[in-house]
Amino acid sequence: METYLWLIPTLPLVAFLANFTLGSRLPHRVPALVGIASVLVSLLLSLLVFNEVRTHAEPYNQDLYTWIPSGSFQVSIGFYVDQLTSLMLLIVTSVSLLVHIYSTGYMHGDPGTYRFFAYLPLFTFSMLMLVLANNFLELYVFWEAVGLCSYLLVGFWYYKRSASDAAMKAFIVNRVGDFGFGLGVILLFTTFGTLAYVPVFERAPDVAEAMLFLITLLLFTGSMGKSAQWPLHTWLPDAMEGPTPVSALIHAATMVTAGVYLVARANPLYNEAAGTLTVIAVIGLVTALLGATIALVQNDIKRVMAYSTISQLGYMFFALGIGAYISAIFHLFTHAFFKALLFLGAGSVMHGVGGETDMRKMGGLRRYMPQTFITLVIGSAALAGVPPLAGFWSKDEILGLAFVGHHYLIYALGTLASFFTAFYITRLVALTFLGTPRFDTRKMHPHESPLSMTGPLWVLAALSVVTGALVGIPPEDGWIHHFLEPVFAAHGGEAAGEAAHGGGFTPETVVLMLVATGVSLLGILLGLAVYAWRVPALDPSRWATRLSGVYKMLYNKYYFDELYDALLVRPSRALGNMLWRFDAQVVDGIVNGTARTTAGTGGGLRRLQSGFVGNYALSIGVGVVALIAYLFFS
Repeated sequence: METYLWLIPTLPLVAFLANFTLGSRLPHRVPALVGIASVLVSLLLSLLVFNEVRTHAEPYNQDLYTWIPSGSFQVSIGFYVDQLTSLMLLIVTSVSLLVHIYSTGYMHGDPGTYRFFAYLPLFTFSMLMLVLANNFLELYVFWEAVGLCSYLLVGFWYYKRSASDAAMKAFIVNRVGDFGFGLGVILLFTTFGTLAYVPVFERAPDVAEAMLFLITLLLFTGSMGKSAQWPLHTWLPDAMEGPTPVSALIHAATMVTAGVYLVARANPLYNEAAGTLTVIAVIGLVTALLGATIALVQNDIKRVMAYSTISQLGYMFFALGIGAYISAIFHLFTHAFFKALLFLGAGSVMHGVGGETDMRKMGGLRRYMPQTFITLVIGSAALAGVPPLAGFWSKDEILGLAFVGHHYLIYALGTLASFFTAFYITRLVALTFLGTPRFDTRKMHPHESPLSMTGPLWVLAALSVVTGALVGIPPEDGWIHHFLEPVFAAHGGEAAGEAAHGGGFTPETVVLMLVATGVSLLGILLGLAVYAWRVPALDPSRWATRLSGVYKMLYNKYYFDELYDALLVRPSRALGNMLWRFDAQVVDGIVNGTARTTAGTGGGLRRLQSGFVGNYALSIGVGVVALIAYLFFS
């Protein structure tokens, strides 16, 4: 492993440097091929790492070189590879490869294609270094690097005001969470005297719980920003202004799951800080409901996906909060595939209808885009939790563990969110693909996407079908549970044996699975009745009028943007303007006034230095007369 591990992140970095410096001078397809080749080799090497980790359970910890040698502050650039790392490497490289391939069709003809295929490998490099890091400062640096890549890719079409504003919003909101993360890293060093994972995790039980509560809470603020958890969730829907492949790679499958990875990686710290886990569970549950309810009434196809991602990330976090670390990672794993499929499917729809995103202006697209329709239906069913697709095994396992762990309120509200999920994703499919066209067929000519786009859709659809059952059966006792168990058992975490109640197909588990399936099917049937079969009693416009207050609140996203604008943005802008005026009128006034006084004085004195001897003699005479007069009269 030591001989080739460094190549996994290095190859995408080389692709970035090549495309960014030479891409504008290369033929159109070459930057894409360079990016694809680099990520493909990284994926193959990640498979070798995965195989080696699978056969050797001990973590691999390697320091490449000392980055910061300053007294007791010693920080290295290094790699830490265990089961969790190897799984994340596969997720990042596989989804990134499919997105690179898909982008060759989606971005075809864009004049900035070489920049796009420079930023994508840069993001892949940063994300790989984030999951490979063996200390918290290295993780923090590449945490910021993926944020920078998000900024560059969301604002890729920088000439659009909406895209540049969305990029700035994402960058600023993430800085709020990352400020807390940075403080947590500082507090980690002052508490442990090191930032390396191994010694920090070993010493965690010896640190006061109050200190660990503060450290873990600060680290979690970074997760709240990066993973779009309430109340730092508002940036993710606006980030959909970027190209759709960006939404699939960064804002569905990889970057937004970095917060989940951080909490899972630092599980020895969180196991000792039960208070923080409670906070995580509450925020995750609120976020899951928040995202699901807002998605019910959105009309932009990508924004529905965005709020769905927020909701599913909430599931992962409340799973972490109840100690179900392995189930959270299991859902992260399956979600990466079916949500990437949904985003890329939405991009295929947009490609076929000339960039339109309003579902009210679509309808009947299944006859024009059959491959996109079938694959998107598979992704939607996986998200809704239809057995035996991926989401059924991972998402409903989280709900089952909440029930078994006696977290009945979390189970009930999580199940409600699951019902909403099935409803809004059925609504999306019905409005987009079913019924009669709601567009002018003389002006719009929908068509199927090219193979470079539909190919990745079919691969992701296959993964959405098989991954859950392949790695997750029997429930709470499948391959993935045993594979990840050493990561969470090594430090005595209670979540190591999530199958403590038995696991497998027990009567209790079967009942919970039937309930989850029934809830999902009920949501799907209701969605079809409202938007496909058009049952008069369920006419959505009539219900929107009857429940106008609720509808407006959901449509306007609970007014969080307006609230933040009133409480934070406007006061900050007013304060900035006030300070600017003080600087311009007072500080600059004093400086400019001093300059004018000096210039005026100098100008007056300059007139006395005329250079004529007669003037100097006259001045001397006047001075002598004045001196005599003073002496005479004094």
